[in-house]
Amino acid sequence: MALNEMFVGEIVTELLKQLNAISHKSCFCKSSADNLITSIQELLPIIEELKYSGVELPAFRQSQLNRFSETLRGGIELAGKVLESGRWNVYKNLQLVRKMEKLEKQVERFISGPMQAHLLADVHHMRFETMERFNRLEQRLDSMKTGSGRWVEEAVKRMEVEGDSNLGDFSGIGLELGKGKVKKMMIERDDLNVVGIWGIGGSGKTTLANEICRDNQVQSYFNNRILFLTVSQSPDLEQLRAKIWGFITGNEPLNYTRKSQCEWGSGPQALVVLDDVWSLPVLEQLIFRVPTYKTLVISRFKFPRRVVNEVYEVELLEEDESMSLFCHSAFGQKSIPPTANETLVKQIVDECKGLPLALKVIGASLQDQPEMYWINARKRLSRGELICESHENKLLDRMAISVECLKKKVKECFMDLGSFPEDKKIPLDVLVNMWVEIHNIDEEEAFTILLELSDKNLLTLVKDARAGEAYCSYHEICVTQHDVLRDLALHLSNQGEVNERKRLLMPRRDTELPRDWEKNADQPFNAQIVSVHTGEMGEMDWFHMEFPKTEVLILNFCSDKYFLPPFIDDMPKLRALIVINRGTTEATLENFSVFTNLANLRSLWLEKVSVPQLSNATVPLRNLRKLSMVLCKVSNSLDPAVLDLPQIFPHLSELVIDHCDDLVKLPLSFCKVNSLQSLSLTNCHRLRELPADLGMLKKLQILRLSACPELKMLPPSIGELVRLKYLDISECVNLKCLPKEVGKLVSLEKIDMRDCLQIVNLPTTAALSNLKSLQRVICDDEVFGQWRNLEKTVPNLHVQIAEKWYSLDWLNS
Repeated sequence: MALNEMFVGEIVTELLKQLNAISHKSCFCKSSADNLITSIQELLPIIEELKYSGVELPAFRQSQLNRFSETLRGGIELAGKVLESGRWNVYKNLQLVRKMEKLEKQVERFISGPMQAHLLADVHHMRFETMERFNRLEQRLDSMKTGSGRWVEEAVKRMEVEGDSNLGDFSGIGLELGKGKVKKMMIERDDLNVVGIWGIGGSGKTTLANEICRDNQVQSYFNNRILFLTVSQSPDLEQLRAKIWGFITGNEPLNYTRKSQCEWGSGPQALVVLDDVWSLPVLEQLIFRVPTYKTLVISRFKFPRRVVNEVYEVELLEEDESMSLFCHSAFGQKSIPPTANETLVKQIVDECKGLPLALKVIGASLQDQPEMYWINARKRLSRGELICESHENKLLDRMAISVECLKKKVKECFMDLGSFPEDKKIPLDVLVNMWVEIHNIDEEEAFTILLELSDKNLLTLVKDARAGEAYCSYHEICVTQHDVLRDLALHLSNQGEVNERKRLLMPRRDTELPRDWEKNADQPFNAQIVSVHTGEMGEMDWFHMEFPKTEVLILNFCSDKYFLPPFIDDMPKLRALIVINRGTTEATLENFSVFTNLANLRSLWLEKVSVPQLSNATVPLRNLRKLSMVLCKVSNSLDPAVLDLPQIFPHLSELVIDHCDDLVKLPLSFCKVNSLQSLSLTNCHRLRELPADLGMLKKLQILRLSACPELKMLPPSIGELVRLKYLDISECVNLKCLPKEVGKLVSLEKIDMRDCLQIVNLPTTAALSNLKSLQRVICDDEVFGQWRNLEKTVPNLHVQIAEKWYSLDWLNS
């Protein structure tokens, strides 16, 4: 269903018509009807603007919007029932009031959550023809007055924060002075168009910027038109410029007239915040000469006054502020507890020299440790040079103390985080797979290590609503890390001769491999982990390298085409291969024949690529245990005519296919992989049919089918999955029913069927009475009572009504 059909077509027109009728007629539902009218009418201009912008939504975003359209369709049906209900039928009217309130919350949550995210994604993916066109537009605007255009984007990206902004309840410590100074520069100085915040990593620059953007006076001055962007070391300049230009112009069409230019000049003030800027050439391309907008630049580096007119240098915390922040991290309170050694605490706080991130991380690392441990930490701190805000390495040397106190295996896992690009979310599934393969641990221990690193503030766990639950899917949970901590991981990993390093890492994206790799390519590299981060790579861009001990290879790139490195042939011990495309479209992989020699590969992660055709001749991955395909094109790879999965993957135990919008039908060959224990087909909006012989997967324990809106039925053979423990059909909005054969799943422990809008009746209690192992059901209130009836025959069963939630992690992947 097209975007304009969904929002400005018959659905909304009819719903608004009925809501207006309810508002005039029904005293029971008048409040909800009025609120819904307001919400939907506020939404219409924004959607209308998107329609005229010419932006075409990617299919997986369209699928989420389609699910919302189904909610609105349900609203039409519900409104009809409200209008037909007699005023004296009190019981029925109370039920309708409850359902109207539920609809109101669904619409409100969607508008405040996914709707904003879609607008951001649309602007994010706009492309202009050439960079020269930007320059021509900028030059023509130089002498023009500009204004807001038709669409005022309110708070486009509020607080896109990862890193030193994460100071919890103490984020405001020591910020008032700097906040006042920066506000004065921006509001009271009309001659300053570009203002900067400067300081070393971890000093609270981003936190200060957040506080400024949240300030009521600032929001009022800029009419709530504030755009917050993270630039990072490897920015996509075209996308960033498109975002800023669309924001400044109100997303006006590019073939503007002289009149529209003048209108821009007369519009309201706007503020663009550029966080984590690393280079002057990048900054110069992100500043447009438009009179009615100002730029706030946050960076570790000072820039010339001709570019950044005036700069505020972030001041380190005073003694009392430092003590408050440290005690909060180490003891969970504002001051030193009576049981602690006050002198020792003050000495360690003094060694941190007022750096917020150091205070927080070192304090957390000492939490609940004995006094002798603190004494040793103080001695280690005192051996280094004093922290100087202009010298990043001194910070890294001090921050290393927080890592040295970790157990060896936990420390190794921390250092592995340096293998991933900065300012990018790391799927937890990727981390867990990697750690399981190279550190000889199971998934449960890997997750425990992750929590320990999170508790010690060495990474940030971006929690999904289901994180930590039994059978939760790790690929929907992400990890982020402050750039200073990532620098620390790189610093610790890059010690010693390049050929002998345990981790061979590219710190940032580059157009070619590092020169010191090429200089030392005549000798084997003994790295256990190799991480490559480039743009498009052709066959001639690689050179010969040998990796006799490498167990993990991470390929991060940003392009439409990618030639897989020939040196994969020289990785006989490779156990985990991670291929992630950070570009905007699926990349074509070339040189797929290198897979023929990966006899020991156990885990394969493919993201945003067009998966080549799989056949026994090209990909005999006989030891592969886990295959994950995320945001991929998979239709070519799953040709039933040539696909013989039992031969290609004879030991495959886990298969993940997520956000693959061209998957329509799962081939029968999947049902012949007798080793399969976990099957996840999630967010595949075109998936319509499961194989009739699904029951052949006798070892299957986990089946996830969440957010597949076109799936209308489960095959009756599902009852033959006698080992199945977890069934997830959440957000399958067109699934008509649960087949009665579900009652044969004697091992089933948990069912998640939230947001299954079409399922209003369950199989009979008698048909479900054999679910003796069932412990938990998550469902909507429409079937809650029916599941509760089963509690009488299944004593350990707990039924709960689902909380509404929306997962937006895919937008920043």
